Amino acid sequence: MADILQEKTLESGSEDSGSHREEIFERPKGLKGFYYHPYFQVTMLGFVCFMCPGMFNALGGIGGGGQVNTTAQANAGTATYATFAFFAFFSGTVNNVLGPRLTLFLGTLGYSLYIASFLADNIHPSAYNFVVAAGAILGLCAGLLWTAQGSMMMAYPTEAQKGLFIGIFWAIFNLGAVIGSAVAFGLISTINWQRNLHWFPGSYSHWSMLGSINGRPAEYYSDGRHQSYPTPPPIWKTEFYSLYVALKTDPMVILLFPMFVASNYFYTWQQNDYNAALFNIRTRSLNAFVYWAAQIFGSLFLGYCVLDLSKYRRRTRAFAGWVIVTVMVFAVHIWAYAYQKDYTRATVTATPKMDFKDSAYAAHAWLYIFCGLLDAMWQTFVYWLLGAMSNDLAKLAVFTGFYKGLQSAGAAGVWHADAVPAPYINIFISTWVLCAAGVIFALPMIHYRIKDHTDLDDEQYDAKAYAT
Repeated sequence: MADILQEKTLESGSEDSGSHREEIFERPKGLKGFYYHPYFQVTMLGFVCFMCPGMFNALGGIGGGGQVNTTAQANAGTATYATFAFFAFFSGTVNNVLGPRLTLFLGTLGYSLYIASFLADNIHPSAYNFVVAAGAILGLCAGLLWTAQGSMMMAYPTEAQKGLFIGIFWAIFNLGAVIGSAVAFGLISTINWQRNLHWFPGSYSHWSMLGSINGRPAEYYSDGRHQSYPTPPPIWKTEFYSLYVALKTDPMVILLFPMFVASNYFYTWQQNDYNAALFNIRTRSLNAFVYWAAQIFGSLFLGYCVLDLSKYRRRTRAFAGWVIVTVMVFAVHIWAYAYQKDYTRATVTATPKMDFKDSAYAAHAWLYIFCGLLDAMWQTFVYWLLGAMSNDLAKLAVFTGFYKGLQSAGAAGVWHADAVPAPYINIFISTWVLCAAGVIFALPMIHYRIKDHTDLDDEQYDAKAYAT
């Protein structure tokens, strides 16, 4: 019996401009069917990132990479995001030529090296240059991993389920940081209590994980559909030209660029200039735990409960998501300013670090929780908007490359500012302004570009046709 139950061809334009063919397949049965199911595949994708960028986030969430002196981590972050920014613009091209599975595998390789470099720095303080070099290598690998991840995560679900799939991925991915932070807090607290100390003035760097890779392109969408695009085998010249084609065919994506830049920019103030600046090492670990745990709820809430709320039109859901993210931006930063205005780099060195037993801690911890919620909602909303613009895997890979490239360019700049070091208040104000600009510029893009359904015209993405 043939696997194909139904096949229909929808033509749009001439043969040269490309056609869109949608096929309905019967899913494989048994273990193979379970393995190829999109829910299982996005879960596997989440666990890959659980063990790589999840551990990276656990280390970064403590502030300073778990070190008392944050300079090495700040300069390593600059190196990471500078190379990330450059290579991410072309990682969509690499993904479309090598395929997402190999691209994802290559992308994981830099994470274990980076995490090991902090362990080396903890044992041998002269390993500073190794930390920075590992950060630069990580940037190259991270561009590959996140581009493959983004294109796969947005291509697996139907249009009505993209928020749910983003939420599933984000929840599993952030469990890595949650568990890593919990381990750090438990070990550091045990050391502190064994020594009868209120504060252990040491550093922590004990992660070294590299995830196994089993990611796979979406052969079956979550409703059983299979979409094929009759394009020729990818070649490098055509794929590099696709960067231009993506902007030419969908220029409204430019209005999302400020959101892209801001999407990792706020980590520097949150992690180094708030968490590492105000709290002792064990409390930083506790803060990181609640921060990443909050991300699980933030992503699932916005993705599943708002952006996938099927009883409302997709445009209505897009505007609702925008309102929630905008309110969170201003609420979090107004709250944060109430604390930031009272300390500087000079005053934090002369003031005892806050412990989780202190009376003022609870309010400060709640702010960090809301920072985690904002981060998750921001990233989820950006991914959802990109997924609403297209269902084509190749185009989504290019969009994700733009996203990660600009995201990393902004992060490289602010990590360098922190390493210089720039005043805390300057970094904070620039973070607030950039986030505000991100949501303001996104509004006209949502109004003019987001439709209730993705049209076939939105999928006419043939780089070869433009090149010829």
